[in-house]
Amino acid sequence: MTLPTVPSSRLSFYLRLLIAFHIFIVIASNYLVQLPIELFGFHSTWGAFSFPFVFLATDLTVRLMGKSEARRVITRAMFPALIASYVVSVLFHEGQFNGLQTLGEFNSFVFRIALASFAAYVLGQLLDVQVFDRIRRDYKQWWLAPAAASVFGQALDTLAFFGIAFWHSSNPFMAEHWGEIAIVDYVIKLGVSLLLFVPMYGVLLNSLISTMKRRALSIAQAKA
Repeated sequence: MTLPTVPSSRLSFYLRLLIAFHIFIVIASNYLVQLPIELFGFHSTWGAFSFPFVFLATDLTVRLMGKSEARRVITRAMFPALIASYVVSVLFHEGQFNGLQTLGEFNSFVFRIALASFAAYVLGQLLDVQVFDRIRRDYKQWWLAPAAASVFGQALDTLAFFGIAFWHSSNPFMAEHWGEIAIVDYVIKLGVSLLLFVPMYGVLLNSLISTMKRRALSIAQAKA
């Protein structure tokens, strides 16, 4: 698959957009992971359905802009995401608005979740970038790189997050069930990624390539 080059004049705009998207998804996932659900008798959280969006965005970034640009997005997004995640999670702890006064008291439980999310995001995304870039260079099948990156990246992300956030947690339910929830969470995220986001990756990639080629052709014709 021949990929057009992202114009340098638009590169900074795309990077800022991706950084904002990463921060938004991390914040949303930190909030949603506080909301437990039960699927087929197993415990999980709503965060399992939101976080795969980050892997989709990262894989498209590596494919269209390269590994170094994807790492730049991760580096610039991680600290704002940590701070914003803590603030939002404190304000909306357990799914309800608790008032601005809650920001005046340090919430160790929520901070631990935000810190776990920070570590999991950085580790999972960096592994995703590495696996994706290696596979896409060695194999021609467009779907193999995002699929392999999801398998390994989300495994590390899930293990890091639940281990750091809920091992010996002050929350009795999460302290008891975090291992089960982590496994179910990983299975759900992997299923969503492979069945939904990998095909979506292919559709978005083709759409972006077509758009970039038309824009490049228009610029070339305007200069002629």
